[in-house]
Amino acid sequence: MPTLELPTSLYSTDGSRAIDRLALAQDDLPEGALMERAGAAALAVLRQQFPAARRLLVCCGGGNNGGDGYVVARLAAEAGLAPVLLPVVPETALRGEAALMAAQTERVPRITLADLPAALNNTDLVVDALLGTGLASRVRADMATVIGSLNAGHRPVLSLDIPSGLNADTGAVMGLAVRASATITFICVKQGLLTGEGRDHCGQLWFDDLDVLPGDYTAVPVSCHRPSPALLSDWLPRRQRGGHKGRYGHVLVIGGDHGYGGAVIMAAQAAGRSGAGLVSVATRPEHCAPLLTRQPEMMVRGVEDTADLAPLLARASVVVIGPGLGQEKWGRTLLRAALDSALPLVVDADALNLLCDAVDFTPRANWVLTPHPGEAARLLDTDTASVQRDRFAALAALQAETGGTVLLKGVGTLIGSDGQGPALISYGNPGMGTGGMGDVLSGMIGGLLAQGLPPAAAATCGALAHALAGDRVAVAQGERGMLATDLLSHLPRILNP
Repeated sequence: MPTLELPTSLYSTDGSRAIDRLALAQDDLPEGALMERAGAAALAVLRQQFPAARRLLVCCGGGNNGGDGYVVARLAAEAGLAPVLLPVVPETALRGEAALMAAQTERVPRITLADLPAALNNTDLVVDALLGTGLASRVRADMATVIGSLNAGHRPVLSLDIPSGLNADTGAVMGLAVRASATITFICVKQGLLTGEGRDHCGQLWFDDLDVLPGDYTAVPVSCHRPSPALLSDWLPRRQRGGHKGRYGHVLVIGGDHGYGGAVIMAAQAAGRSGAGLVSVATRPEHCAPLLTRQPEMMVRGVEDTADLAPLLARASVVVIGPGLGQEKWGRTLLRAALDSALPLVVDADALNLLCDAVDFTPRANWVLTPHPGEAARLLDTDTASVQRDRFAALAALQAETGGTVLLKGVGTLIGSDGQGPALISYGNPGMGTGGMGDVLSGMIGGLLAQGLPPAAAATCGALAHALAGDRVAVAQGERGMLATDLLSHLPRILNP
């Protein structure tokens, strides 16, 4: 049955096709069986999420995606609904199972492209079965015309497998894509549905494995994994009764140039709330009093140069550098000192910008870099649009260039590390698009590193807990008006599973 609970394994287009082939070859399925199951699953979602919809406009392309649409139209008619078909690809051009399914819908009325505007005015719900997961180039003109009309028609849309026009591997829009109210994806979840522009175009995402056998999945490599909250207990076992502050690490947060004291305060608070035993802060002297007023548990030192910083580095076990660091001489000098240490690092914000422009670096295994798409573009000497067109490729390029672990922020945050497939964080909400969220995240990762988590695990655990905290705030007070510091009080509950 269709479910909103998504699997933790995500697949590329090639992986999805390989599972399809194995299912058809190994499971002794009759012709059209998977297509029939897909159509039935889609109709179940339609009836559940859109119970008042009776007049349906089913827009069908060619290939298997169009075939799924024809099954939905037939089953909807049999269920007493009133479907109308728009075959955008001539039915005479259909082949294989798609042709077979289209032939079984002779009693369902058809319209042409010329009828589309009027049909939309007389429709409760659109079923999008235009383009499937194989789209790798810009949507052609006839399909773009239909997609544009659907988006402008202000009718709810249920997309089958993927919103037409969305790249299943990258989450990029291939010129124009359907903005669905809901999407049901079949057999496996395609990685592009959960990152880039995928989330905005999918609407409510449903999943149905179409009863494919577990063995059909094991032979196909997973392209990306989606950590679930259940993993937090694996990363963060219950503490021993004899634990003490020295056992849980000492985080040094470096940042807060003139006028940017808030960022370093939030990062330090997040490190403490994430479980670090000790938290020190190296910042401009004028920020010491406000920080201690806000969080007296922190040890704060005003620093002007590397001579002031050296004793703090000597006592730390982890460094978080970047929040409010600025890009002037003070920030460059402190970053150079941090890079020259052998300590594990979390590099964020202005420290990333300095790596791009002013401070040489050597790739290292024991750091976590946390760029947003703009910072990633500068590190790769490209533009933000290029990063967003293929976030998985950008992540791989960043990780190859910098070593260690890279966390690429954005909708569907991605984490990459040597020898591990990427992780995708599917939690979080638009309310988190506000100043200071990145500072809280970098402090959290530092606090988790200090407790002994390896860099990849600390980054993944931190990003997951950060997103879950944002979701809890949204439930409690809504998305609009959320502040980064609203997350802090939720962290201990999330990180003590």
